[in-house]
Amino acid sequence: MRVVADLHIHSKYSRATSKDMNIDSLSSWAKKKGINLLGTGDFTHPGWLGEIKSKLIQGENGFLSPKDDILPATNAYERNNSCHYIAGGVSSSARRNKIRCGSNRDDVDFILTAEVSSIYSQGGRVRKIHNIIFAPGIDSAEKISKKFGEKGNIWSDGRPIFGMSARDVVTLVLDVDPEAFVVPAHIWTPWFSLFGANSGFDSIKECYGDMTDQIFAAETGLSSDPEMNWRLSQLDKITLISNSDSHSPAKIGREANVFDFKEDKFTFSELRDILKTKDPSRFLYTIEFFPEEGKYHYSGHRKCNICLDPTRAKKANYICPICKRRLTVGVSDRVEILADRKQGYKQKGFPGSRHLVPLGEIISNIRGVGNQSKQVLVEYDDIVKNVGPEIEILDTIPIDKIKAMAAPDVAEAIAKVRSGKVNAKPGYDGVYGVIGVKDRESSQLDKITQAPAQETLF
Repeated sequence: MRVVADLHIHSKYSRATSKDMNIDSLSSWAKKKGINLLGTGDFTHPGWLGEIKSKLIQGENGFLSPKDDILPATNAYERNNSCHYIAGGVSSSARRNKIRCGSNRDDVDFILTAEVSSIYSQGGRVRKIHNIIFAPGIDSAEKISKKFGEKGNIWSDGRPIFGMSARDVVTLVLDVDPEAFVVPAHIWTPWFSLFGANSGFDSIKECYGDMTDQIFAAETGLSSDPEMNWRLSQLDKITLISNSDSHSPAKIGREANVFDFKEDKFTFSELRDILKTKDPSRFLYTIEFFPEEGKYHYSGHRKCNICLDPTRAKKANYICPICKRRLTVGVSDRVEILADRKQGYKQKGFPGSRHLVPLGEIISNIRGVGNQSKQVLVEYDDIVKNVGPEIEILDTIPIDKIKAMAAPDVAEAIAKVRSGKVNAKPGYDGVYGVIGVKDRESSQLDKITQAPAQETLF
């Protein structure tokens, strides 16, 4: 049973998030995207946990499902597939059994997750680390939330801040519930991450100390992919996962994980075991941004419009050539500093990855208009309605079928993305990169792609 899982998002209770990050909107967008298992995010926040309890019901498998009756299939793709659906919803017994057909689902399941921020001093430096907590049920989430409430203010933000170390976060969670687990978030981001250039560490052991053995998975973040992480032998025992870290419903699923569960083993404990073993027969692959699109892929200085690849950034001693202040050191540079293997190293027996570009960005690039323009939004909705969920359009539905039900130039662009035939303008210092799918991109974009050792001014 193929399951697409986005395990790290935020709710409307987190800062800088959309007010639409609520259960109803997330459920609707998850179906549109083709996500089968979605992290709740923010369960440490009592207000959000209360909404979770009012809108979702916990199953015996440790996941949660919407309480309302399941709606019938709503688009041509669902109706034309052999997946069984019942107008007006399904019986409670059917809901418990979670009727599925391939990757199509009667509804999205949720898994209880939360992200916490640790800001503390260690080794003479201020450390800022984000961790994702996974809880096997409501009771566990409530206990973990209560325990964190004894350490600080859990009402102020969906992603609360504590003065406790990353090691102590893991200890607290496992002391409350040994079945729960902790995953370091977006491990390369310059701020707030395990390997972050500004406030992180050079090794997992240095960060988590005697709790290092409890860390068996890590989130690569938008600016890196598994291939980049394979260059570090210290990550050989770590399962690499990818998630959207979304702050708005439309961005869920921009990165995700694809698992293969047996029907009778779609459970929290099975997911935990898959992540502990990184079994490629059960963890099939991750869905990735092209890492250049991440907003910290290269080093740079946004104020001066400076972006430098690792070679030039190192040569400049990570100093902005215009204002002479320190650059924000990018993920590519940080990987280069810590890697003990050459670029291109291939890790055997590990889940692979597939690099995709969000459908709205593809349409925007082809039409030459903003990805939030009415033209793009209307075409996006038409394609999803007539062809299928976005992730399946980008990843698995045959191109000929897409051409038959959508604009041919969109189908051709999707084919290019699948084959990696794109142009990349790398992100830097908080500025997202741009992935081009047209045959003819700007000369500057082409130069960056063909000669990544070049200094670029955007």
